[in-house]
Amino acid sequence: MPSNRPTIVLASASKSRRRLLESAGLSPKIMVSNVDEETEFFNSMSPSDMVIALAITKAHTVREQIDFPAIIIGCDSTFEFEGKSLGKPGTPEIAIERAKRVRSKSGVLHTGHCIIDTFKDREISDRVSTRVNFANISDEEIIDYVATEEPLHVAGGFTLDGFSSPFISSIEGDYTNVVGISMPFLRMASAQLGYSWPQFKAMQ
Repeated sequence: MPSNRPTIVLASASKSRRRLLESAGLSPKIMVSNVDEETEFFNSMSPSDMVIALAITKAHTVREQIDFPAIIIGCDSTFEFEGKSLGKPGTPEIAIERAKRVRSKSGVLHTGHCIIDTFKDREISDRVSTRVNFANISDEEIIDYVATEEPLHVAGGFTLDGFSSPFISSIEGDYTNVVGISMPFLRMASAQLGYSWPQFKAMQ
C-alpha cells in the first residue's frame, strides 16, 4: 500500500451509504464500528447534536482499530419529527405507528459526518439537514410497506431510495444526505483536507 495514499474506510454497515460512495466512483473499505447507539448519553441529546456525537464516536472507534493510513468516514442519521428523534423502529408495530404519525406531514433528516484523515492527522465534522415531506399514505399502503421489513432498520422508518420512495412527496435539501451521506459535503471535506475530488476517488 503506498504510504502517500490513504485508504478510504467507511465506518458503517449501511448498504445505502456504501452504494452512494461506490456510485460516485469511490471504493471504500468497510469497517463497522459496532458503537451502541441506544445509550442514555446519546439519547439525552437533541437529534441534531446526537448525530454528530455518534458520527464522531463511530469514526474514532474505527480509528483505534486500524494501523494503516486512512480517511475514515463516520456517519449517523436520525429523523427529527415534532422535536423528537425517530431512529430505527426495530419492530413492525413501531414502524406502523410512526408511518401513521408522519403521513401528510414533514420532518428533518439529520446526518452527522465525521471525516478523519489519519495520514495528515486532521478531522472534519459537521451535520447536514434535509426536510422531508410525506404524502397522505393510506393504512393499506403502510401495512404493505412495513411487511417488506425495510423500515425496521433505517432512521425514521423510511428510505428515499427504496420501497417508501412513492410516499415522499418532496424534499428540501440534499437528496444524498437523506440516503445516508451528503456527497456534496464529502467533496467539500476532501477539498478542505487538501485532496481534489479525482485524487479522493483514486484512493483504494
